[in-house]
Amino acid sequence: MGYKLPNGATFEHAATYAAPLAFSAISNAAEAICTTVGATLVTGDIVQLTSGWTPLNGKVVRVKTATATAITLEAIDTTSTQIFPAGSGAGTLTKVLTWAQIPQITDVAFSGGEQNYADIVFLEDQQGRQLPTDKSAASMVLTVADDPSLPYVAVVTAADSAKSMQAARLNLPGTDKLYYGAYTSFSLQPAVSRNNLLTRTVSLALQAAPTRYLS
Repeated sequence: MGYKLPNGATFEHAATYAAPLAFSAISNAAEAICTTVGATLVTGDIVQLTSGWTPLNGKVVRVKTATATAITLEAIDTTSTQIFPAGSGAGTLTKVLTWAQIPQITDVAFSGGEQNYADIVFLEDQQGRQLPTDKSAASMVLTVADDPSLPYVAVVTAADSAKSMQAARLNLPGTDKLYYGAYTSFSLQPAVSRNNLLTRTVSLALQAAPTRYLS
């Protein structure tokens, strides 16, 4: 049993990326392997995926091992051929080159991601029942002290304008990291309230389940 406080955690948004690397196939395996040509990725690189497999599309993952022709995605289990139909997962890997820290965060709010259900009741039933369906769209909002001179401002402003999926990560105390693929939005002006900090918000509309690495 273990527990920790989030005090001292940092949050980063991807700032620059390499050119997308196409993969022609991806395996059904306990740790998926992407088939590539001329790859230069190395162990530990962080990549954002696009894939014909919807659960992987937009996911941000770590490279476990890499050669010019085979990239193993750490802790990405694709063994289920019902969720990941064989032969249809091709896509791209885009390496994150640099990150920009978003400092002065006063609050992190998560919303969505709850399980939805279909209500079912038959004529003979005395009580209805529920079957799980999908999960609601998830998002997170960072409230930050307003300082337009900080380097991250240009990064998240560009991401907002691009309207493309971006990578972000939460560095918890120790070695624990969570990676997110999201659409980024940045408030145009600060919230103004007497005797309170000027604040702005960085909103992330999550496009895939987060990936967590403990070390």
